[in-house]
Amino acid sequence: MGAKLTPKIILEGTRLTHKTDLAFALNEHPRIVGPRRYRYHSPLVSAEWCAFTDVPWGRGPINYAPEEEAQAMETYATWARLFELNRYYSWIVDRFHVSTRAYQLQAGRRDPDFSWLDPRLRVLGFRHVLCTRRPETFAAARAERLKISGKPSQYDDLDAFVREQDLFRRLVRESSLPWLELDVTDGDVAGAADRVAGWLEGTGGLSAPWGVS
Repeated sequence: MGAKLTPKIILEGTRLTHKTDLAFALNEHPRIVGPRRYRYHSPLVSAEWCAFTDVPWGRGPINYAPEEEAQAMETYATWARLFELNRYYSWIVDRFHVSTRAYQLQAGRRDPDFSWLDPRLRVLGFRHVLCTRRPETFAAARAERLKISGKPSQYDDLDAFVREQDLFRRLVRESSLPWLELDVTDGDVAGAADRVAGWLEGTGGLSAPWGVS
């Protein structure tokens, strides 16, 4: 039996970059979570859950209103403590605090202070995977998404996605977590998952960091 696999991956990026598809692929990738002879529950969480309001596409830890900031910060603190208490497990996170900073900054609001969160995540071995695509391919990606989207209007302004992608690059670089920029333009989710697996294998990101106990 080899070392226990306990990767901790935060997927970030603007819309139309296959983050959620990749999250599911990573959560079943044998080089990341081990071979599976049967399917079972494994953590796949997201700050994108709109859990603050009782309406579809409502507010949550990313797009909270100014008066909900304390609630959002408490939510992140709760997740951080849960990760600390369950550190010897794999965690795949589809959007987290970088997405919150990006949303709040673009809304012209206060940049939330996550200086307390990065150190707690880093000691546990969390890493960012920033999903991106070439700017000229957003239109084709939108056409595919509109076939299934329940809210097509969110894809009206493609220029906003390009600007947001540049913002994500800046914010991920500002984080103290190790990060990988992953170009998903070709739509090959399985291949993208393989590239993430290779990065984790090559940089020690599949098992608990030394000193974590």
